[in-house]
Amino acid sequence: MNIKLNRRSIIKAAVVTAFAVSIPTLALAEGGTLADIKARGQLTVGTEAAYEPYEFVENGVVVGYGHDILEYMARKLGVKLVQLNLPFQGLLPGLMSHKFDFVATSVGITEERAKRFAFSSPVGIVRSLFVVNSTNKTITKPDDAVGKTVGTQMGSLAQPMIQEFERQLKTRSGKGFAELKLFQAYPDVSVALSNGTLDIGVIPSNVLAVQMRHQPGAFKSIGEVGEPKMLAWVANPQDPAIRAFINQTLEEMRANGKLAELQKKWFGEALNLPVSGYLPKGAL
Repeated sequence: MNIKLNRRSIIKAAVVTAFAVSIPTLALAEGGTLADIKARGQLTVGTEAAYEPYEFVENGVVVGYGHDILEYMARKLGVKLVQLNLPFQGLLPGLMSHKFDFVATSVGITEERAKRFAFSSPVGIVRSLFVVNSTNKTITKPDDAVGKTVGTQMGSLAQPMIQEFERQLKTRSGKGFAELKLFQAYPDVSVALSNGTLDIGVIPSNVLAVQMRHQPGAFKSIGEVGEPKMLAWVANPQDPAIRAFINQTLEEMRANGKLAELQKKWFGEALNLPVSGYLPKGAL
């Protein structure tokens, strides 16, 4: 299978990553205890702000459901919040090298990831949808992806599900995609759908809902791939106090109604999220 990256996205990622590494506050985000964070007077988190309404950029600043939760946490600790907007592919490696205190972006809980990283309790839920231009009359179901150019975000929750789907497609029909293209971020997938670079995009349900609000009638879903996945934040396994703080604060916000209030603000309804049994077997 031939996997290509958008050249402009590669350059963009290199520039953003280089800029982020040069930020002085990264050097301060060391340690791993709440005492370290309080001593610094700063909670530094890594985010990919391209996942509306969970986290996205508006008027030059990061906003969204996750940002509001982080502001609550920072106030609770009595510190300043620094939310770094970085490419998704650099978040988990950056976490393990203590470039920030934890990853506060919507990371799908998978068995493989849960064996390496310390997931918080879920903050959201998502389905991965096959999407085409609304004018497309020939692609009406997932199996129509045979011989088509399909794309999604590189390193995303959807990527391995799409690759497994193609394997099953080849078993059923003897043929797979013409090409699987991987992009730096989901907005790039939407642009590629719009300009015809892609026949089919695989986009999270929340991202598609936002796209359809901003561009009514532009896209349509023709099905979904894989099972719905829980989304959570991620702490370094060496920093158990960080994960404990996240979980305790989320539970506090559930109990006082603040979490449901924020969910209604950003999603229009309260989310039905589990408080136990969300981690796969063998998880940290």
